[in-house]
Amino acid sequence: MTLTAPAENNTGQKQRPLWIRNPIATFTAAGPDQDQAAANGLVVDRTTGTILELVPAGAEPQTPDCERFDASKYVLIPGLVNTHHHFYQTLTRAWGPVVSVPLFPWLVNLYPAWARLTPDALQLATTVAMAELLLSGCTTAADHHYLFPDGMEHSIDIQVAAAQDLGMRAMLTRGSMSLGEKDGGLPPQETVQEAAIILEDSQRLVEKYHERGAGARIQIGLAPCSPFSVTREIMRDTAELAAELDVRLHTHLAETIDEEDFCREMFGLRTVDYLESVGWLHEGTWLAHGIHFDDQEIQRLAAAGVGVAHCPASNMRLASGICRAIELEDAGAPVGIGVDGSASNDGSNLMLEVRQAMLIQRLKYGAEVVTPERVLGWATRGSAQLLGRGDLGTLQVGQQADLALFSLDDIRFSGSHDPVAALLLCGADRADYVMVGGSWRVSDGRINGLDMESLLSAHRAAAKELVDF
Repeated sequence: MTLTAPAENNTGQKQRPLWIRNPIATFTAAGPDQDQAAANGLVVDRTTGTILELVPAGAEPQTPDCERFDASKYVLIPGLVNTHHHFYQTLTRAWGPVVSVPLFPWLVNLYPAWARLTPDALQLATTVAMAELLLSGCTTAADHHYLFPDGMEHSIDIQVAAAQDLGMRAMLTRGSMSLGEKDGGLPPQETVQEAAIILEDSQRLVEKYHERGAGARIQIGLAPCSPFSVTREIMRDTAELAAELDVRLHTHLAETIDEEDFCREMFGLRTVDYLESVGWLHEGTWLAHGIHFDDQEIQRLAAAGVGVAHCPASNMRLASGICRAIELEDAGAPVGIGVDGSASNDGSNLMLEVRQAMLIQRLKYGAEVVTPERVLGWATRGSAQLLGRGDLGTLQVGQQADLALFSLDDIRFSGSHDPVAALLLCGADRADYVMVGGSWRVSDGRINGLDMESLLSAHRAAAKELVDF
């Protein structure tokens, strides 16, 4: 399915700056001083896709000849950044056999269905996942794709095309599974690959697609799936390749007690010790979940600069536990937010995930510590840090013009007083406008150029076929 790009992307001409003016409130994720500096909105350079100016209360832009966008009905925030997902899993949401089981049996039951994945089904699944993210105010998405059964050798290439069609930024991580059932791993043999194939394809993808520097749209990371699905050798070799190619590393770690037990039995190590033994304990690494770390491990992760993607809905759905996000951040470890796969969430709405993070972290640490601003900071500035993106996650001069606007007109917001807090406390779930790199990708709550009805019809048919065996 090919989307029609908005006309503003095809003119090839310099465009006038755009003043997004007079929002109800602005959350810049860069601190209260910056919020005040942007009280009357900001100016976007639509030619370079960056922020030119923050406009204080009562002032007009110093930038001349601006077009104006009336934001007086909206709360303005940076585009949200999703740090962990499995796009293909939108095809197996709320599947009966795994509705009420924890992680390991959940995986064992789903592997046979996922092994039936086709290129067309992956294209549909990826588009649905990214579209749902975009509608929730997300402008950058990281995906962890580790499933390469026969015929799916070009899975990441398919995802690159889908991201480009939607106009989103993407960190697409080339995952892998190399430890099958016959060697003591969890996945069936038809879902694992040989090490040489994994490493060769990883290098191909980085060399073909990985963009560097500010404004990058497509980036590639390397991401062996988990301690229970890859060999120690592929973890070490992948770390060495990532260092050689200067790309980031990602994996699941410390998600469940079962995983901790597996690591001790298989490798004789706890998960963080295992991570260090294979050369992953450094600032180029970010981890999904990170629930079952002890106090010493939290300090070691922070000292090494390893970041953690907090995935609260999935952790609650599978009863895996609660990430010690406040302690990780207080120790100095970067914390971001991820929706995780849409078969364990079972959605791809990042704004709802932020709300979930706030609520579950309050349950653990108290309301005074876990403010809406702190958790929104995880989903913007913190998440961007996990992906190594210093140009994203805040609304500041020189940053990429990635932003979202949310109306407070719905009945759920009636009677609310603090606009930024209302986004989380009252449950905002859909952005009205979303901009990526100076270009509107969502307008009036609709994705520009996307035939949603046709997409969902095809996606539902593919989902039915996948589990019909």
